[in-house]
Amino acid sequence: MPLRRGDIVGHDSERLSFRFTMLDRADDIVHCQISDAALDALAGMRGTEGSVRSAQFLTLRDTIEALANAVYIRSPAVKGRPVRIFLKDVGDDLIG
Repeated sequence: MPLRRGDIVGHDSERLSFRFTMLDRADDIVHCQISDAALDALAGMRGTEGSVRSAQFLTLRDTIEALANAVYIRSPAVKGRPVRIFLKDVGDDLIG
């Protein structure tokens, strides 16, 4: 897996997404985010309150990071471009 676990940034209520970081092979920070809709789809829920997004992320962290890695691999590498996981990515067979 080219990306390794980084830090949790937190929920962004303006962008309706949860932000986190991962590290690439050169230990550079790769900014990542998963949309609230994608997070809810992974959890099998709808309309989760922003205040519980951290707990939801922690529960699904391994799956979310595997998705971020898959999106990172399939996208052209552009330094500084964040990895974004959307609802459509959850349905893809990205992680096997």
